Amino acid sequence: MSVKSSVTRRKFMGGMAGLVGYLGLCLELPLSAQTVAPVGVARRVPASFADYDSLAKLAFNENPYGPTESVIKTMTGALKYANRYHYPDGGIVQAIAAHHGVGPENILLGAGSTEILDIVDSTFLQDGRKVIGVEPTFGTVYEFALGLKSDAIRLVLLPDHRQDIPAIIKTAKENRTAVGLVYVCNPNNPTGIIVPKVEIKQLLDELPEGLPVLIDEAYHHFVEDPNYATSVPYVMEGRPVIVTRTFSKMAGLAGMRLGYGVASQSIIEQMRPHSTELGVNVLVKWGGVAALQDTTALDELRRKTLQLRNKTTADLEDYGYDVIPSEANFFMVHLRRQVRPIIEEFRHRGILVGRPFPPMLEYLRVSVGDAGEMGRFLAAFKEILPVGNSKPWSARQSG
Repeated sequence: MSVKSSVTRRKFMGGMAGLVGYLGLCLELPLSAQTVAPVGVARRVPASFADYDSLAKLAFNENPYGPTESVIKTMTGALKYANRYHYPDGGIVQAIAAHHGVGPENILLGAGSTEILDIVDSTFLQDGRKVIGVEPTFGTVYEFALGLKSDAIRLVLLPDHRQDIPAIIKTAKENRTAVGLVYVCNPNNPTGIIVPKVEIKQLLDELPEGLPVLIDEAYHHFVEDPNYATSVPYVMEGRPVIVTRTFSKMAGLAGMRLGYGVASQSIIEQMRPHSTELGVNVLVKWGGVAALQDTTALDELRRKTLQLRNKTTADLEDYGYDVIPSEANFFMVHLRRQVRPIIEEFRHRGILVGRPFPPMLEYLRVSVGDAGEMGRFLAAFKEILPVGNSKPWSARQSG
């Protein structure tokens, strides 16, 4: 089989897995934005976004404020290159490399970090090799593995919702010949809990030698806990580590699609044949450079996000609900009941919140929006759920 045909088939299967993931995400759309679809994808395909601007969008962990003015201005200026295949790209790879203190040879761009996750799977999960990780987590890595006719070994979280690093190590050792990749989302999505730097070191020190480790740091910028550290320095030590980052969260470029992987030159060279390197558009490349430079605006965004997260979770705890301590731009609140009907009630009020995350089916994930959106969320929460001596919506309806 030629390299070209293998990559083409991989892209097809990966695309199908991505489509499945997208259709799953569409479950979070309001009922008015869904339509009847064939069996298997019923009520998953959006019919209209006519009411999109009026929704409080607290489902996808986005930046609610959008790109900064400098980023918008820079991307607008890059429109003059939109008609070209080969164009000045603002030096995006060099800018990312300088940001991390690595070389350009250590960076691989993707259309969002999700594409890098796909590429990592395609590189290391050939011949049916499996990925080890926890559940729940950001499951796209597992979906792409299924598209490759591979599988995932999914371990349960600890009782305090942390990732069980010793269990991951033990499982990797017991299944060494069958495993091609270990996956850690840090902070984890949907819980928002970190893997402390001492446990990351334990993981890398004790795993079978040479086993690649994918560490997704999509929410790195929101962490306050001093026990956390990025894993990029391990790349420079020559460890088999791939760190992924995205411009979708802090930089507000989710719809523009820009992410990247940081790894040793040898690992990047292994990954590159599985990347078309054409999916990242000229505008977002220039925008990414501007975002890396606009530290003042991004620091202010981080401050506002953490302030709103901490205020909202404190209010929910005052209402009598437990909230998992989060180090991300979202949090999970324990509703002590199934979340699916509660999600529907929020939809009826024009508020999108996170989907169910098995097996944590009594926990609702909520993204941190702007002040107005969080106010709407709290007001709706008090209407839908019992707070103090009030009755929940179900009791009010039946009464």
